[in-house]
Amino acid sequence: MRWCTLAAAAASALSLSAQASKLTPPVLPLIVRNPYLSTWLGDAREPPWHDWPMFWTGERMGFSIMATVPDTDQVFPLLGRAHDSLELVANHVYNISFPTYLGAHYDASTTNLSYLIPAPDLSASSTPVELTISFLSPITPTSTLRQSIPASYMTVHVSGNFDVNIYVDINGQWVSGDRGSQIVWEFSEQELGTTDKGLKTWKIRRETELLLSEERDRAEWGTFYFTGPSDLGHEAGVSGRVRPRFARTGSLQNEIDHDFRGIMEEEPIFAFAKSFHLSSSKSSSKSSSDSVMFSFALIQNPVTQFASARGLTFMRPLWASWFSSVEALLDFHYLDYTTAAGLASNYSAQLAIDADRSGADDYVDIVALTARQVLGATVFSGTPEDPILFLKEISSNGNFQTIDVIFPSFPFFLYTNPRWLAYLLEPLIEHMLSGQYPNKYAMHDLGTHFPNATGHADGRDEYMPVEECGNILIMGLALVNSLIYDTSAAAGSVWSSLGSDSFDPNPSTSAFSLANLETRDGVFGLDDSWGGSTKGVRQAQKWVTKSYRLWKQWTSYLIEFSLRPHLQLSTDDFAGPLELQTNLALKGILGIKAMSQIAEAVDNQEDVKYYKNISDVYVSKWTEYGISRDGTHAKLAYHWYGSWTTLYNLYADTLLCFHLENTP
Repeated sequence: MRWCTLAAAAASALSLSAQASKLTPPVLPLIVRNPYLSTWLGDAREPPWHDWPMFWTGERMGFSIMATVPDTDQVFPLLGRAHDSLELVANHVYNISFPTYLGAHYDASTTNLSYLIPAPDLSASSTPVELTISFLSPITPTSTLRQSIPASYMTVHVSGNFDVNIYVDINGQWVSGDRGSQIVWEFSEQELGTTDKGLKTWKIRRETELLLSEERDRAEWGTFYFTGPSDLGHEAGVSGRVRPRFARTGSLQNEIDHDFRGIMEEEPIFAFAKSFHLSSSKSSSKSSSDSVMFSFALIQNPVTQFASARGLTFMRPLWASWFSSVEALLDFHYLDYTTAAGLASNYSAQLAIDADRSGADDYVDIVALTARQVLGATVFSGTPEDPILFLKEISSNGNFQTIDVIFPSFPFFLYTNPRWLAYLLEPLIEHMLSGQYPNKYAMHDLGTHFPNATGHADGRDEYMPVEECGNILIMGLALVNSLIYDTSAAAGSVWSSLGSDSFDPNPSTSAFSLANLETRDGVFGLDDSWGGSTKGVRQAQKWVTKSYRLWKQWTSYLIEFSLRPHLQLSTDDFAGPLELQTNLALKGILGIKAMSQIAEAVDNQEDVKYYKNISDVYVSKWTEYGISRDGTHAKLAYHWYGSWTTLYNLYADTLLCFHLENTP
């Protein structure tokens, strides 16, 4: 096994991310789990108190953190602009000061913001308190169960020899994109599993939820849960009163404002505070350490609606198959921190190793930053017998399950957990196999706007037929190839070979079912192995056989239309439609070639020979049409003789090893 123990991995999470981060990106992920739980540090090259955190669209979010030092008048903004509320108070008795910001460090799952809180003047022997706010949105390739949980962690770590108080608050912007929305809230306390500890939780939602609706790309349905341990102080009230009172006293009053109102109507906020007692009566110079952990969850049920084979269906979250209630889910999530952090740390460490082998220090940071960004566009749904991963087209028009948006992300899924790629393709295959899409080519998307996958029964989705047929055939073969390996060292993903090699031949269940989760090394809820040996061959056969008619249908379209593509868009749709695109034709030809090897998975040798022969003929013709007369470069289009293009579609040729055929 190429991974450290969970306890050691969790303990080293802070140091691992501290060793990374050569780049200083303008934006950093903080709490990123899905398209609606997606909070980022904007202006990340500035101190975190320079502006409010933001939603992925760039709109600000109500989320602030402050610190005070007892027996002084100093209050230190750490995240967000809570100090704006403090400055409005006339004749205030506190002094707004700023800590020393040491910068941000990150890996694939964690972003750490580090500070120094200066010692009070009366403590000449004291050194600054070291404070780190650690945001963990764990990527767990061995546990789809954990990856499906729509929740993140935030831990505040402190180390020093004088006391410090920490304050955290959120507002109603976490449950609506409309600042005028009326919201309601409640506060609860509950025991934590079988421990002698408990939890405090704020629950916030719209007063009138708008099911499966958005406002400025934010969900208008669902309940937000903000949770911390029971020894915290808590308070709900007007931002302009709660924040100054904490700045003045260093504590909260454990009171709840029950006057439900609009998000920005006497802005209601929901706050926790923690006092860290770091000073020692025996030695004023002795340093102590402590921490407090919070969780943030957005619970929605249903998560989407989907035009499935049985008709338009409200889709439950995948986690609901394993947990009997929201409370059971949140208790598990909170208690699972050490395990989740260990699994995530293992992934981050391995990703850094592999990225360094493939590129350089900058590349290590680039792939680390993109990991949460990719998964932040997705939502797990379905059942363990038939899991589904839904995707929103982020930062454009919000299309649902866009094939040419899945395509640029599929190398991430092949590396991290190929079964998640299968779950992305599954709703597209199911919908088209059911006959609800009238065209012979692969559809562009499952719906005009997420979260409504209502399909395109009129066949008038965005017109990118060669692009989408080529994409899905290439991804289909890549998925099949990821299943076929003899040894763990030969697996495409480090984590694929972990777990049992049991196989369910039942044709009514997914080839990649999660019905039999495993416990390994004392860790519950782990996936079984992905492919390998005989199991991989049988999984590939089961998966391809079920939809073989579709794969052939898409390939037939490419045979007719890919060599000389007529006027249409490619994935570079910002450039507009163009006929005879050289790079687009290449993708179509690669799709035909991919089909010859997909046919190999079901031992259809007649189709293997047929599709291979066509792709060989087409690539010879493509070279004649698409390469410049002097042979130095490819043209943008066959008939644009003075043009150039980048043949990025050759990536698929390299990934699928087509260029190595018939070589020694």
